[in-house]
Amino acid sequence: MISPRRDNLIQTMRRHRICVLVPTYNNACTLRDVVSGILNYSADVIVVNDGSTDNTQEILESFSDTVHIVSYPRNGGKGHALKRGFRKAIELGYDYAITIDSDGQHYPEDIPAFVQAIVENPGALIVGERDLKNVDINGKSSFANKFSNFWFCVQTGRKLKDTQTGYRAYPLKRLHGLSLLTSRYEAELELLVFASWNGVRIVSIPIRVYYPPQSERVSHFRPALDFTRISILNTILCFGAIVYGVPVRSRHAFSQRRLFKGEFTPFTRKNGEKLDASVTLGRILRSLYGFSFFAFMAAVIFTPFASIYFRIGKKSEKRKLQFHKMLSRGCTFITRNYPGAKTYYENPVGEDFTRPALIICNHQSHLDLPVLIGMHPKLIFLTKDWVWNSPVFGNIIHNADFLPVSAGVDFIMPRLRELKDNGYSIVIFPEGTRSGNCAIQRFHQGAFHLAKELDLDIVPMVIHGAGHFLPKNSFLFRKGKLTVRILGRAKREDYEDLPFLKQASHFRKLIRTEHERIIREKEDTEYFKSLVLYKYAYRGWNIVSRCKKELKKALHQSDIINGYNFGKVRIINGGIGVFPLLFALVNKDTEVFSYIEDIDDYRIAINTPALPPNLNYIHAVWNEDFGTEGDFDMTITLER
Repeated sequence: MISPRRDNLIQTMRRHRICVLVPTYNNACTLRDVVSGILNYSADVIVVNDGSTDNTQEILESFSDTVHIVSYPRNGGKGHALKRGFRKAIELGYDYAITIDSDGQHYPEDIPAFVQAIVENPGALIVGERDLKNVDINGKSSFANKFSNFWFCVQTGRKLKDTQTGYRAYPLKRLHGLSLLTSRYEAELELLVFASWNGVRIVSIPIRVYYPPQSERVSHFRPALDFTRISILNTILCFGAIVYGVPVRSRHAFSQRRLFKGEFTPFTRKNGEKLDASVTLGRILRSLYGFSFFAFMAAVIFTPFASIYFRIGKKSEKRKLQFHKMLSRGCTFITRNYPGAKTYYENPVGEDFTRPALIICNHQSHLDLPVLIGMHPKLIFLTKDWVWNSPVFGNIIHNADFLPVSAGVDFIMPRLRELKDNGYSIVIFPEGTRSGNCAIQRFHQGAFHLAKELDLDIVPMVIHGAGHFLPKNSFLFRKGKLTVRILGRAKREDYEDLPFLKQASHFRKLIRTEHERIIREKEDTEYFKSLVLYKYAYRGWNIVSRCKKELKKALHQSDIINGYNFGKVRIINGGIGVFPLLFALVNKDTEVFSYIEDIDDYRIAINTPALPPNLNYIHAVWNEDFGTEGDFDMTITLER
């Protein structure tokens, strides 16, 4: 890790209210160097003089302007010193305390690594894991560490490689068992055990360690007495693990939703690739209901009715129009009651289609056809072969005089002229295929050639929402709102002198501009909330629960999100990415930079499928990682 500048490190430590705590007892020969080294990295230091009898107090007085000192006359042991130090840190308003021994075995240069671990793992207890393979450590200390590691695993079910290290970072608001803490070395093991029982995450980071030659060491470890104390303590903790630890751990595992934390890939992936939106039981049920209802109406109601209707009596134009009206009313009923969505028809120009026209419309979804059929009865569609040959609604299509594109111009044109003369308008999707991302694709020139041949005005229309409700390459409904907006009629004489290529470009621009206007009007927080939920669904119980909480908060701040189109927006404390994602979806023209400190939250956010291109997640630790205020048009700081 590259160490940040001292001022940047100190600013970061103060932003997270982190101090360094040094318990000391008769380590005068190393204390000055240790404290001086710490002050190179931190301006918030507490030293606890645990009743030292050497010149420790004199050394500490030389640091009285830069260090908080806690002194008392009688030695109480390391556990007692830690307890006094924690209380002082809490009194001074700190949230974390990095503990470092005063005997010189720990490197102050590792303080930035602890700060980074605190920032990336909020609320966790950080343990400095020593590499003891290549250091001169005596057999008793080595055995004590292995002994402690074993019993810690028995008592908590967790494995740690170094439970005896004194280089740690404690979350002061999540310390447990302080009132029960013993006074000597075994207190550090107790703190780990109590933390583990109470659901505190324990994170290990590698640190360096220095052991001077055996002859130069000052140790207050008393093998016989301290091993006896540790053995008694472990016996008590094993009993406590059964009557207290296991029930409390289970309760915390449930309350913190650590059960079922894995991604349920059958619902989130297809052929190993992430789905843009997870398959949910709600989507499955809505889709089954929707398609079953549609198939029932088509195959059981309209198809038999069409066959009987046109076999009884003369197949006159009046009867055909009556059939078109019934088909339109049926599609209106269906599309206005899609499960999870409704269709809204907007006709601000008052178009009544009394005069036939060529209707051109963007193409988003399989639902476009029934949506447009429900708009007006006197519409004729040019369809693809799979629609024409469909066993479910093919018979309806035939009787409604819809025509297959593959039949060729020689067959289609005479029939279209006849239909036009009978007052029918022709509907064409000039893109030729559905858009995968709802963007308006290039228009083909064939539609405008057809308008010329049939001498038709052009009525442009815009469909919005269908491609979100039922996306391309999907047969599962989402939730949403479908809008059909009719634009002003373009008379034949107004555009007939333009080349077909320019006509295509002109009407594409017209439809795209209106589509963008509808996006700004319709696509707000309410519109996208279900899509956000689908992107986090089945990725683990905790993730789904957090998504719902963050989404609820975001919806309460919808006035901040809706209608803003700043150039660059900075979001601090982005959580697992719900608020930034919603903001970016609503404000497509805004470059969104979301800064996330928690490393797990950052990984959850960046692994969210199909993130919008204007959204940038940035893992930030140090103050300077958050950019400069002046670089952004707006900064939003969310609650942690």
